[in-house]
Amino acid sequence: MDGNGRWALKKGLPRTEGHKAGVEKIRMILKVLGEAGVKFVTIYAFSTENWSRPKSEVLGIMGILEEVIETEIERLHQNGVRIIHLGRSDRLAKKLRTSVNHAQDLTKHNQSMTLCIAFDYGGRAEILRAIKQILSDGISRKEIGETLLNKYLYTHNIPDPDLIIRTGGEKRLSNFLLWQIAYSEIWVTETLWPDFRARHLLEAILDYQKRDRRYGGITQPAVVGN
Repeated sequence: MDGNGRWALKKGLPRTEGHKAGVEKIRMILKVLGEAGVKFVTIYAFSTENWSRPKSEVLGIMGILEEVIETEIERLHQNGVRIIHLGRSDRLAKKLRTSVNHAQDLTKHNQSMTLCIAFDYGGRAEILRAIKQILSDGISRKEIGETLLNKYLYTHNIPDPDLIIRTGGEKRLSNFLLWQIAYSEIWVTETLWPDFRARHLLEAILDYQKRDRRYGGITQPAVVGN
């Protein structure tokens, strides 16, 4: 959800105001995706590298997350949304960590949609964490494969993404779900996240539906019988 800071600066506002505007956009996007029948959504809210941003901005983002959990969790729960946190929690403030754990526990049996929030998340860090845990568990070399590694990732029991949408025009992955998006389709728009509309989302979905997903293979021509 890139472009919050640039959006705010263009309007002469503090960068945190851009992040607040970005949160407002999430509500609309989840509504549209739910109506479209999408069952799994992941939002990249804060990366492991984002800690290097100015302290005031980091604290602002943390405060926004805590506020969103407090104000939105009951509504999400009533709508059948399951919340899953992807990433580290040990570096979060105690109060925020408690709120995140509460949100996950409250919604764990919901089935309408699974909303994964990648917060203090990095793809490389996730893979390294999985390898260390595999070694710690004494798993033999012969047992290690893709299926086993998947079980050690934050996203275990969650399907790999079909479509990655990146706003703000940057054409890079930014350490997002590096293992999981091996064959995901990618759609990039110059639109900054706070300016993202339902029509942009539907445009991305329609474009995705036209893609020929071969997963490394080839599309076999149709056989016409007599």
